[in-house]
Amino acid sequence: MNCAITEDDLISPYLIIFKSLLLIPISHYLIFFFLTILVFLYFFLEIHIPKADPISLTFNPNSEFCQFIVSKCRLLHGRYFPTFWLSSPHLQTAFLSLFGKSPPFSYKRILYQATDGGTIALDWLMHSDVVEGISQVVNDSTSGTDRTPIAIVVPGLTSDSSAAYIKHIAFRLAKEGWNVVVQNHRGLGGISLTSDCVYTAGWTEDLRKVIDHIHSQFPEAPLFAVGTSIGANVLVKYLGEDGPNTPLIGATAVCSPWDLLICDRFINRKLVQKLYDRMLTIGLQGYAQLHHSIISRIADWEGIKKSRSVREFDNYATRLVAKFETTDTYYRRSSSSQYVANVAVPLLCISALDDPVCTREAIPWDECRANKNIVLATTTHGGHLAYYEGLTATSMWWARAVQEYFEVLLSSPFADRRQKMQIISEPLGSSIDQGPFVDAGEDGMVAAASEVDTTRADAEPEDSAQIDEKTSSHPHKDNTQVYNSLLGPLKKRVDQLSRYSRKSIWLLAYIAIVTTWPLVGPALLFSIKRRFRKLVEK
Repeated sequence: MNCAITEDDLISPYLIIFKSLLLIPISHYLIFFFLTILVFLYFFLEIHIPKADPISLTFNPNSEFCQFIVSKCRLLHGRYFPTFWLSSPHLQTAFLSLFGKSPPFSYKRILYQATDGGTIALDWLMHSDVVEGISQVVNDSTSGTDRTPIAIVVPGLTSDSSAAYIKHIAFRLAKEGWNVVVQNHRGLGGISLTSDCVYTAGWTEDLRKVIDHIHSQFPEAPLFAVGTSIGANVLVKYLGEDGPNTPLIGATAVCSPWDLLICDRFINRKLVQKLYDRMLTIGLQGYAQLHHSIISRIADWEGIKKSRSVREFDNYATRLVAKFETTDTYYRRSSSSQYVANVAVPLLCISALDDPVCTREAIPWDECRANKNIVLATTTHGGHLAYYEGLTATSMWWARAVQEYFEVLLSSPFADRRQKMQIISEPLGSSIDQGPFVDAGEDGMVAAASEVDTTRADAEPEDSAQIDEKTSSHPHKDNTQVYNSLLGPLKKRVDQLSRYSRKSIWLLAYIAIVTTWPLVGPALLFSIKRRFRKLVEK
């Protein structure tokens, strides 16, 4: 047997593979590399196929206000079709921050001095400035009788009146006949800090004072408010704190974080979210650097400089300034989700389910559904405060939706709703077996299937004679109410059972067969055998 080893046998298998790879054309490698990059970007950027998705609405179906708003707002019934080359929440959000174009106009600035010595910049855009080109002084002698509706805009974190999305909503409202004022946060908008008070995600006192100040200047003008991102959290928290005691007629919260603790966990979950976290941290550090003389005195400056996340910044700065024990305590007490039940004015909430900053996990679905003053509109796509639409991405869907909602509300009989109602909030039970069920309609709207009772405490008292007259003229109403109160729980349980009737019946039949077969089975087999023998004998 010849066991000699040739020179070819000594060639390394890796060398053979390498020579084989050299035979593949370079163009094939380039195509493979390009496809790999595309697949990576597809999953990393969460790119989706462009399509028009319906707007999902969550509201209390027993609320006349919600039914009216839903029936009149055309955009809420329609669909949102994002710009096809921005078919990703990250592309939408990045385009807004880096390349977002805004309408060209200039504000008129009024400085408001707070009681603690702080300075807040109020940037006005009047309807006459946009349409007629006439420069109007904000605090002139005619302000007391001016009935032009006013929209107060609250920007997001480290944003001011110059942000692209703020200028979009301001210009749209002003063009449609509104006077708009942007309440810049303390230390933003080119204004220095003049006191030790710094704005936070739960600081509502500045918004409260600004609203009261504008209301005192324009007592005849209907007041509305728009909050965006952190500004939406501040606005909803303010509405929940003041209840019906606010001068606002209506409000809108766009892309609110709702629960800061949940959003903090979410923004540190994935690599792409950590990029947002880092960018927000850089913005906060830039804000701190602008006001180094004050912030370095009231916060931990060394900790601020070495912060690598929003949570670390809040731990070294925001928590200390706001005087909270821990960062989690600050997040919990500053979250607006716990104040939703006490909102007593009409409120439209807009959120994108693919928001890369404010996660859908923080949306208080049950609380919004239980409150008869709230309509929650959610879209499948949209990013964070972007919602670009059209071929050139020059229009923002949420700005159009807010303008339409304000117009409908202003001309509705619910414009003075806040003056007649007060909510006595009750703790919500588990949404699994006690909360209202959800009905999804063909048009994409989501509503509760069972009634949620909301008590109004400050309704105007009626005269006793009128009450007696109503009672005597409609004696059957009391009996109907008694019957409804008795049959209500029974109907609710019947509805619950009917939802699962088909599955439950087959499940019960299966359980009955399995459990009784050891006893019934032998008897049944014995009976069959006897009948079979009789047939054979015959």
